[in-house]
Amino acid sequence: MGVDTSADAPLPVGAVSRLIGGWIDRLGAVWVEGQITQLSRRPGAGVVFLTLRDPAHDISVGVTCYRKVFDAVADVVTEGARVVVHAKPEWYAPRGQLSLRAAEIRPVGVGELLVRLEQRRKALAAEGLFALERKRPLPFLPQLIGLVCGRASAAERDVLENARHRWPAVRFEVRNVAVQGVHAVAQVTEAVRELDAHPEVDVIVVARGGGSVEDLLPFSDEELIRTVSAARTPVVSAIGHEPDTPLLDLVADLRASTPTDAAKKVVPDVGEEHERVRQLRDRARRAAHGLVDREERGLAHTLARPSIQHPHRMVEEREERVSALLDRSRRTLGHLLDRADSELSHTRARVVALSPAATLQRGYAVLQTAEGAVVRAPDEVAYGAELRARVAEGELVVRRVDEDGAAGADGAEAAGG
Repeated sequence: MGVDTSADAPLPVGAVSRLIGGWIDRLGAVWVEGQITQLSRRPGAGVVFLTLRDPAHDISVGVTCYRKVFDAVADVVTEGARVVVHAKPEWYAPRGQLSLRAAEIRPVGVGELLVRLEQRRKALAAEGLFALERKRPLPFLPQLIGLVCGRASAAERDVLENARHRWPAVRFEVRNVAVQGVHAVAQVTEAVRELDAHPEVDVIVVARGGGSVEDLLPFSDEELIRTVSAARTPVVSAIGHEPDTPLLDLVADLRASTPTDAAKKVVPDVGEEHERVRQLRDRARRAAHGLVDREERGLAHTLARPSIQHPHRMVEEREERVSALLDRSRRTLGHLLDRADSELSHTRARVVALSPAATLQRGYAVLQTAEGAVVRAPDEVAYGAELRARVAEGELVVRRVDEDGAAGADGAEAAGG
């Protein structure tokens, strides 16, 4: 460090620590590879503490980083994982402790692949490609099944044998493709497109008998994922790899754990369906018999009612009452008519007694002028004027005369007295 010291002129510990810290501060950032042996993430803390160890030389160094740096790889980085860290060395003078301040953490090997897959999964999920409402139901009994698998593979044999064992009449349209390697993505994608365009294919099964993470990478390719998402035909993913989930499992309409499981989920079992039909037939028969029995009991109960067994009894019971009411009404009407007739006779007698004709019958007469006016006083008629005298049996023509019997100026006498 360019510092002269001796036993007689030593440096204090703090000075040495500060000199070391100054030298380390002049160092730039470095990429460091190691294995995480300790990981501390305290809730609410903004800093994450790691211990990075070199397995070959049994050397460890502490690493600190901000939480947002670690959160970028938190889904795939745990204790025991190998990582590459881009960090700057730091010296903590009070304790004389060297550590690394990490600005970026990258998983090594498979871990790096998983990080990329996780990032791709999040991006496609944000577009809604894995949404449950996009899932299409599988047909109950597909007439033609499209199968995408490796040539002469165990996956192909498992699907075909199990499906035909469950439903012997099932038919397959098989597309043998490369299921790993550089050509896998293109061939699997093209096979899915061909089967989706086939007018008779009801469901498509993409099958493979498992494999390592690297072998299953084609089934997480973005082009294949988008092709399956855009397909009109329901797609079943039967990759058969439980520990890891290819993105095809997420976008498919149904995920099967193995190719055998796919055959069981796509094709119904003929024996089970026969048994289900038998149970339903028995249930329908019991329901029909129960309905008929219930209706028969209801009909018997109805027929046992007195109104049904003796339908005329009600009429007979009311016949006498109707007859009594009819007689009563006739008597009442007769009384009313007799009373009305009596009242009419009395009224007629009074009218006749009070009528002018009755008065005339008693010898009275009604005098009228030639104009038809009734004479009520003598001074209403001039001497010698002709009058009509109306009696009960007809009329007479008379003249008014004075007291001497003269009929006026011409001396004419009355024609009647």
